[in-house]
Amino acid sequence: MAKIAVIGAGIGGLSVAARLAKAGHTVEIYEASDRSGGKCRTEWFGDYGFDTGPSLLTIPAVYRDLFIKTGKRLEHTLDVKPVDPAFTYNFADGQRVTFANLSNPKTYLEIEKSFGKDAASQWRALMDRADAMWEVSREPFVESELKSIWSLVKSKNFLRDLRIIAPFSTLRALSKKYKLHPNLAMIVDRYATYTGSDPRRAPAVLLTIAYVEAAFGAWHITGGIGSLSKALEQRCLELGVNIHLKSKVAKINVVNESATGLTLESGQIIDADLVVANADAELVYNQLVDAGVKSAKRERSKLKRASKSLSGFSLLLGLDNTKGDAVELSHHNIFFPKDYDAEFDQIFDQKIAVSDPTIYVCAPKDSTMVKGTNKESWFVLVNAPRHDPKNGMDWRTGGAEYAQMLIKKLDALGLNVSSRLDLLEFRTPLDLENYALAPGGSIYGTSSNSASSAFLRASNRSNVKNLYCVGGSSHPGGGLPLVGISAEIVAQMIGKA
Repeated sequence: MAKIAVIGAGIGGLSVAARLAKAGHTVEIYEASDRSGGKCRTEWFGDYGFDTGPSLLTIPAVYRDLFIKTGKRLEHTLDVKPVDPAFTYNFADGQRVTFANLSNPKTYLEIEKSFGKDAASQWRALMDRADAMWEVSREPFVESELKSIWSLVKSKNFLRDLRIIAPFSTLRALSKKYKLHPNLAMIVDRYATYTGSDPRRAPAVLLTIAYVEAAFGAWHITGGIGSLSKALEQRCLELGVNIHLKSKVAKINVVNESATGLTLESGQIIDADLVVANADAELVYNQLVDAGVKSAKRERSKLKRASKSLSGFSLLLGLDNTKGDAVELSHHNIFFPKDYDAEFDQIFDQKIAVSDPTIYVCAPKDSTMVKGTNKESWFVLVNAPRHDPKNGMDWRTGGAEYAQMLIKKLDALGLNVSSRLDLLEFRTPLDLENYALAPGGSIYGTSSNSASSAFLRASNRSNVKNLYCVGGSSHPGGGLPLVGISAEIVAQMIGKA
């Protein structure tokens, strides 16, 4: 039985803690904030509740596995429901298409209605490729420890798999190869932003996201996606995990290149046999691990070479439909701009707030997320450059003005926000940096803006002995399903007591 100290009570930290406690270890979590959940939160402002982090769940099987292996089933703990349609995409030329949930044939019919038979055939061929990519990457890459590129080269079907994955092709180049309708190509481009990346630089294998959404569906949790973090917190407590809130870690103690515990900001020293860091890798290796630790050199080098992911600017809109006419929306809605490339130029090259951004509106059909009738809680998110006053965008000012600009755009789209607005809150990349301890507000740590980007993420097993990394900035990446898989990988590495 090992004494394990976990840094951070985000989804990754809670998930790995539950698995390790079930395996018989003594687990303590140290969280800087006054609450658990990390970025996965459902927050209330007056009569309105909002998912301020992840707003949908894909591959729920990841968490079904976690819950059934640590206690009660997921379905006995949370009300998880499919969302249909999964997405409604709106384009600047006035066209629109809905993607059905868990039904490719229905989606193909919707594409045919919107863009014609050829467009539907093109999308079907692309999804076949996405399916093949997922099949060859799922087990050796996503669900396993990624030691090095050489571990993949040694695989039996490496050359065949290489042709399918096309590692040196970008996501944009792949969509061009399939001669997609321009509006469908914009949907493919958007998958790059799921990893905080630019589709003109991100690898083609990110097309697997399209397959995952289609095959495993889009799901909502009654009461908000943040309910997942609450349920994980409760599961940890039931298993004997101690969660220390307002306990910021100042240092990972390392003796003879081996982690021996933590030093809290208060000065308290926590001895541990193993340390699991559910914190941004940049924070772990550039602040928490002493600069003199030689075994951390490789991870620091990787972080230096990796580009940082984009951030996000969000609006929390409480709408009172007694003040104005309601607008019928799907649960998940995307409004594309006329020039998508200009958005990526402004974020990654010019590093300025996007003047005409893609707008995501989450309008939950969930009566438990409002108090009273005729009210709606909308979470609105646009991509944004990270907070970087020295070399890019300074988000200490301008947030309120940018929020008002976005509201005007929503009104121009016919969403009738201003007349119904009862509550307005906004979150900048700087806010994300402060409450989630995400440097610059980068949502996913490092981006996937190169063929080698996956190998630049923090390894789950550190070269610093007895130190492990879990969460969105480590392998296999960000997003609820991958973070859950990351926790499973680390728990398997450590093993039973």
